[in-house]
Amino acid sequence: MNGASSYPGRPRTFKHPGRPNPVRIQSENSKKSRHVRLALQPGLSLFDAIVNSLAKINIENASLTILGGVFDNLDYCVAPPDPKKLSVIAYTKPIKAGKAYMVFGNATLGESMEGQPLVHCHAAIRTEDGEIKGGHILTQSCIIGSKAISALVTSLEGFKLVQSFDAETNIALLQPVRE
Repeated sequence: MNGASSYPGRPRTFKHPGRPNPVRIQSENSKKSRHVRLALQPGLSLFDAIVNSLAKINIENASLTILGGVFDNLDYCVAPPDPKKLSVIAYTKPIKAGKAYMVFGNATLGESMEGQPLVHCHAAIRTEDGEIKGGHILTQSCIIGSKAISALVTSLEGFKLVQSFDAETNIALLQPVRE
């Protein structure tokens, strides 16, 4: 290649509908954390496998890398531009992949606006037909297949992730809150 971009035109520029926050990226750090390897158990929803396993070892906030495995059922959605322009994106209705293989996923465990566990997950998947797809995984309806799936966990200590409304994006986001 001669160094010229193969991308036609300039990248899309997104403008959020709300007033910009002067601190766009909210962050916290931990002086300590735990690193755990989980075996997410067959027959459970991805949500229950993550939440229940981590609750047993007193982890309520974490970052996870899901190393891949077979699901008897996998549902996901994607986030194209919001046609109503209320926010930059709007999730689609659930897309049923059926029996599928998760190639790789990243998940975050935090707390919903109702004070309940919340698992936010994005992944690349291969459908039973061999198509490669990706998006936001609907963890409560995704059922792990006949073999355990490995996940690497880093606990988030000293702060928690809490879902709250973000006025700039006009959607609910997981935000770090110092404990």
